[in-house]
Amino acid sequence: MASLSRPCLLYRGFFEDASRRLKKTPAGSKISLLSSACGSSPILGCSTRVSRSLVSAELGARLGALRAAVEEAKIVRQQEEEEEKGRPLRVGIICGGPSAERGISLNSARSVLDHIQGEDLHVSCYYIDCSLNAYAISPAQLYSNTPADFDFKLESLAQGFRSLHTFIDHLAVSVDIVFPVIHGRFGEDGGIQELLEKANVPFVGTASHECRQAFDKYNASLELFKQGFLTVPGFLVQGNQPDRSEMIRWFEINLLDKETGKVVVKPTLAGSSIGVTVAYGVDDAIEKAINIISEGIDDNVLVEVFLEGGSEFTAIVIDVGIDNDAKPVVLLPTEVAYHTPPRFPTDVIECIRQGASLLFQHFGLRDFARIDGWFLPGNANMFSTVAKDTKFGITGSGNIIFTDINLISGMEQTSFLFQQASKVGFSHSNVLRTIIQHACLRYPSLKSCSNAWNTLSRRLQSAQHSNVPSKIRGSQKVFVLFGGETSERQVSLMSGTNVWLNLQGYDDLDVIPCLLAPANGYGSAELKNADQQEICRTVWTLPYSLVLRHTTEEVLAACIEAGEPDRALLTSHLRDNVMSELSAALSKHNWFSGFDINEELPANFTLENWIKHAKESQSIVFIAVHGGIGEDGTLQSLLEAAGVPYTGPGPFASKICMDKMQTSLSLSQLTSLGVLTIPKVVQRKEELLNSYVPDTWQALTSKLQSRSLCVKPARDGCSTGVARLCSMEDLEVYIDALRNSLPRIPTNSLLKAHGVIEMPSPPPQSLIFEPFIETDEIIFSSKSLDSNARHVIWEGHTGWVEVTVGVMGTRGEMHSLSPSITVKETGDILSLEEKFQGGTGINLTPPPAAIIRIEGFSRIDAFMNVQSGEVLVIEVNTIPGMTPSTVLIHQALAEQPPIRPQEFFRTVLEFARQRSN
Repeated sequence: MASLSRPCLLYRGFFEDASRRLKKTPAGSKISLLSSACGSSPILGCSTRVSRSLVSAELGARLGALRAAVEEAKIVRQQEEEEEKGRPLRVGIICGGPSAERGISLNSARSVLDHIQGEDLHVSCYYIDCSLNAYAISPAQLYSNTPADFDFKLESLAQGFRSLHTFIDHLAVSVDIVFPVIHGRFGEDGGIQELLEKANVPFVGTASHECRQAFDKYNASLELFKQGFLTVPGFLVQGNQPDRSEMIRWFEINLLDKETGKVVVKPTLAGSSIGVTVAYGVDDAIEKAINIISEGIDDNVLVEVFLEGGSEFTAIVIDVGIDNDAKPVVLLPTEVAYHTPPRFPTDVIECIRQGASLLFQHFGLRDFARIDGWFLPGNANMFSTVAKDTKFGITGSGNIIFTDINLISGMEQTSFLFQQASKVGFSHSNVLRTIIQHACLRYPSLKSCSNAWNTLSRRLQSAQHSNVPSKIRGSQKVFVLFGGETSERQVSLMSGTNVWLNLQGYDDLDVIPCLLAPANGYGSAELKNADQQEICRTVWTLPYSLVLRHTTEEVLAACIEAGEPDRALLTSHLRDNVMSELSAALSKHNWFSGFDINEELPANFTLENWIKHAKESQSIVFIAVHGGIGEDGTLQSLLEAAGVPYTGPGPFASKICMDKMQTSLSLSQLTSLGVLTIPKVVQRKEELLNSYVPDTWQALTSKLQSRSLCVKPARDGCSTGVARLCSMEDLEVYIDALRNSLPRIPTNSLLKAHGVIEMPSPPPQSLIFEPFIETDEIIFSSKSLDSNARHVIWEGHTGWVEVTVGVMGTRGEMHSLSPSITVKETGDILSLEEKFQGGTGINLTPPPAAIIRIEGFSRIDAFMNVQSGEVLVIEVNTIPGMTPSTVLIHQALAEQPPIRPQEFFRTVLEFARQRSN
């Protein structure tokens, strides 16, 4: 009896004490109900009539229930403590995938990472390869040019998962919410979404069923037609033996000539531009449809009427609703010639916004999407098959047709998402975090995580603000200068945009983007013929939204357009309307802290007045102008004379390094150390134009003792006008390009296969000829003999490889970063795109061979003989590329500890400040 009563009394005391403690928490009522369900009173009357086994069983059951209740209470209490103290939200970015858009996916993921990560938001990165194998990768790998940069390293540097299900199980415990950034198949067709749904893993974006419905272009068009939207007539080709007679009939119904009728042929299940082509007539359409199917892009192909005389538009939609009530707000649409808002009548713009909102709701889309379409001006009916009950798309000013639904919009730095968001007050970070916050609302399980994240965010913002003394808050101006008039100006725009966006993250800096442009525009005769020193230049200080363009010409046109009174008034009116809609909805969310971009007008100065403005505002100039006056010492001399601090080397070093012959002469003193330069012959342009080509070719090859030559401008950027010449016919092609001032030499115009060769504008006055250095071929293999591992095949016939290394530091205290081996994807010369632009080119950092230490300044390109250790310096770049995926970023991230892009550019800025002091 005593042995039975003691456990009963101990259990009762433990239970009552636990209940008292639990009831002190908000979860107490829940635990009390559970306690009652366990039933505490019957056990208090234990007697000899109760068998020992029954009591033990009951005690065990009640103890088990109590332990579960206590554990649940601990979890609830932990969540409440996290909400009080705050904790970072854990976001998993997934990129890659099997489609041809995987390179774009990499760029998008890099941009998302740059703009959401912080102390309050921890990001984990994941990659899906072409075979749907999943890997956990380091953030540094997102800065690769292409997936090929790190595909071969995945087995050694990444954490692989046995299966997709194992991967999803990992996500379920490792992140709070997933942000899929896979474009095309598996990302937008519901593939990844379905896996996440089955495991109850929260994610950003539309659900799997709705993805499948919207991603199929043919089915989506049929659904729009049923809902009364005006659509483009289409013909579905299934299989590789289309019915020719049926297609002829379709051509006739739509008043198209069966021999020459113009149509668009595209896969039904692919990204908005993958596999899209134009065909003329039935036979051409069938042939191109069969090609798409035979290439494995898709099994079904859509043939549509080509929309003549129309203007393409795209509209970003963001859902800002509460709970399950969708409230899609369409931002200011963009006319695809990069006019935001479009140059359409006001009623058309509002109709586009209304239609995109209806489409978003009808298809059940979530969080955000991009919807593309066409505006066809005039009242003429282009189609013979407009349904009588068509309710949407026909306006007094013309017809509106929605053609594509992009469920995961591109998120590169200058994408439509950011262009349109910045027009209505969102920075990159703000719009992405708003999208993530809205996605969190859908999941009750994320309520505590979201609350904790918001608590931490507010505390960090408050601390950050208080830690910046008022006397310096926003007072250190930084002018980021990019553009110019050389053929490298588009790379300069990418570099400057990247620097500007990265420095934006520092509260003690006021960073202003500035475009350097010819005063008379890019198409002026002065620009084509004048010497660099004679060009009259202007500098535009830019508002946030105008920087986000793809070319300097587009930026300049946007500046001029913004100053037109009628255009400015219309933009302001439309902007205010959209912001009012957004504010009304977002003000109901306690996590929204307001808009952070003010729309201002651009201002322009002469170059001289801009430098005075920089001096008066005590600014530091971050130079991102490649080639021309940005690298030949001219700009540095002007800034130095005015006492304005600037980044990069001074005038003397810039002038020497810009002139490739002078660089060789200056480096000749390092010969004893094994650092050599390539033999050179300088020829003036006029001499070449008037020469007899066979004699010139014979003289050059004899003097340089090489049957294959490399030609390049004597004073210009690192890839402009650089070509391999293998015959006198090649030399003739090059001379003709100079004579006719061609902007580029087309692909494969020379004997050896090559890509497009961008030519300097205006043509250079002098050119350098060198022996062409034959480097070893380095090949990437996606599959090895064991069918799994990826690897590099290096056939070391010559021992020569091309390397590039960045150096940073103050004068006399330079630090060399980890060198990279450069690998060409096409031809023998790296193109501008392969050197700088995301999605092309390959840089292996660090190289598979031993680490090579090369000292120098900024970025040094060289040939290295891995057998002898001999180094042949190609050139020194004093304003190296600073695009998101350029080699300098790779090398900085390979440091220990890694130097993130934001820190890298801040460090470069600090060097400029130290020098000025």
